[in-house]
Amino acid sequence: MKSNNLTSKPILLTIVMLAWPTMLEQVLQVAVQYVDSAMVGRLGAHATAAVGATTTVSWLIGSSVSAVGIGFLAYIAKAWGAKRYEDARKAVSQALLAALACGIVFTVLPLSLAGKVPVWMNAAPDIREDASRYFFIIYTPMLLRCFTILFSTTLRATGDTRTPMLVNTGVNLVNVILNYLLIYGTHEATIAGITFTVPGAGFGVIGAAYATAVSIAAGGITMLVIICAHKDLSPLGRPLRPDWEVLQPCLRVAVPSACQRFATSFGYVAFASLINGLGTVPLAAHSIANTVESLFYVPGYGMQAAAGALSGNTYGAGDKDRMRSLTRTLILLEICIMAFSGTMLFVFAEKLTRIFTISEETALLGAAVLRMVAVSEPMYGVSIILEGIFQGVGDTKGPFVYNVIGMWCVRILGTYIMVNMLGYGLQAAWACMIAHNVFLSIMFIIRYKRGVWNPLLEKRKGGAPI
Repeated sequence: MKSNNLTSKPILLTIVMLAWPTMLEQVLQVAVQYVDSAMVGRLGAHATAAVGATTTVSWLIGSSVSAVGIGFLAYIAKAWGAKRYEDARKAVSQALLAALACGIVFTVLPLSLAGKVPVWMNAAPDIREDASRYFFIIYTPMLLRCFTILFSTTLRATGDTRTPMLVNTGVNLVNVILNYLLIYGTHEATIAGITFTVPGAGFGVIGAAYATAVSIAAGGITMLVIICAHKDLSPLGRPLRPDWEVLQPCLRVAVPSACQRFATSFGYVAFASLINGLGTVPLAAHSIANTVESLFYVPGYGMQAAAGALSGNTYGAGDKDRMRSLTRTLILLEICIMAFSGTMLFVFAEKLTRIFTISEETALLGAAVLRMVAVSEPMYGVSIILEGIFQGVGDTKGPFVYNVIGMWCVRILGTYIMVNMLGYGLQAAWACMIAHNVFLSIMFIIRYKRGVWNPLLEKRKGGAPI
């Protein structure tokens, strides 16, 4: 790894080398989400609702742990670029400590509140018991999930995106296989004209929870073994106590990022509650459109992971010219990728929504909002890639402010006015969501052009970049 210095390779080659494993990993994760939805969906609406009742709470918890990882990404990427490998190893030992702390907190809280979360999420009374049991089971191995999230981030910070891809792909495959064996009962299956008996536990929704929990545990154990065996990053042999020389700069980045994730995650909960009031067909169309769209923006987030690592490495190396070339190349590539992705989404919107529903009205409404958002995908891509660049150099305070304003003043307030006061429907709500994304893109572009995010630029006395 030490000889594989990311700041000495051609920019385009380095971006592709780092981005494709993460892009493939996220595409596979979405594919598994498609399969999971279809598997649980075969059990009926009750099962689907029980699994989905606590989804936004899971986003909130997962995004909080990921926000902690952003702090370590910025620190380790900078240290790696500056060839301060010992500092990077110190940060990994602190990431282990952070994973233990997050794991304990986010295990105790969800398990103790599992019976109340479905009630708070206004889940129907007849699904609350299954939703509570599902939530309890999937958060039992949360400590191991924290290992996967934080150690994947530390590896990506050094330019190793393949290992997290392989581990997370394995986790997804285990999840799908166990879903098949645990959700359904023993049944006959036919492949290539050959009929055979497939054993099954027949646990239903709880089987899906067990499958998720086991796959999460397997991923966390695997990632812990990998990081402990890593010749340059292993935390073994280091005292397991806070090192504030490392933690303070990490927290300066992580705290605004965590606040942003909290604010936006609560925003998603509020947005979902506003959509819930539109009725069954709009709610179904919204859910399906969200599932479909997720496949088309994951390439953008794959690029974001590469952007964070590369901008941090370049900052550590102190190469101002490379930073300028790197960021311009990243932005151009992201726009091209998201423009292609948006075009495909626009063209195939209706065919994709029909995969998830037999309702003509639901499929058409879902396709309509997907075509709306497809047009804005390039702008959305700009905000994704710039946020990754800013995170890599530790600039999270400005993006925190923009995200909170965009979520609550543009998306939530706009949707409330459109839906509750003016009586418009799902398309108006999605228009507010698109306006939120466009707002973020504009604010990020302004910040990028001003250069206030870039620590390599000298500044005048007034604070503006030279």
